Amino acid sequence: MYEGAIQDLIDELGRLPGIGPKSAQRLAFHVLAADPADVRRLAQTLLRVKDVVKFCTICFNVAEDDKCRICRDARRSDEVLCVVEEPKDVVAIERTNEFRGRYHVLGGAINPLEGVGPDNLRIRELMARLSTGEVKEMILATDPNTEGEATATYLALLVKPMGITVSRLASGLPVGGDLEYADEITLGRAFEGRRTV
Repeated sequence: MYEGAIQDLIDELGRLPGIGPKSAQRLAFHVLAADPADVRRLAQTLLRVKDVVKFCTICFNVAEDDKCRICRDARRSDEVLCVVEEPKDVVAIERTNEFRGRYHVLGGAINPLEGVGPDNLRIRELMARLSTGEVKEMILATDPNTEGEATATYLALLVKPMGITVSRLASGLPVGGDLEYADEITLGRAFEGRRTV
């Protein structure tokens, strides 16, 4: 539709999740009209994120060091492990101030239609953490949708023989919704009312 650099920018922005063609066009023209210093700062921040941010070697949350701030926090309990799909889910749970244990980020959910099976997730690493004997309860905090439920069921069947209590977040979260969009009160109540699977 447009020529050269502006169309390239629209195309690249349109590849971002949740950004359709009209939003990509709106963002591209915003960048075009923005102060050059603001655009430079945005570009530098994008490059810095790719250079500096990595995944925690223990829980796979985003971090700038080998361990994330949660894994470095000695005040947190090693006996309760909350399993989530993505780092954004850790942030959603942390906003509730209800959980003082550790996390494990799977990196997604089982989704055969998208070609994502158990081997594509960080389940091997989870099992290694659970085999140390420190964890007494594993909370399954995957999204309450088909993929999240399939992942939770798979993990519950895998972990139950280890003698670890397996629980799932309680009702209060909408079916088909994502954890990152739940408000703090709803997510906090769901956390308090979790049930054994």
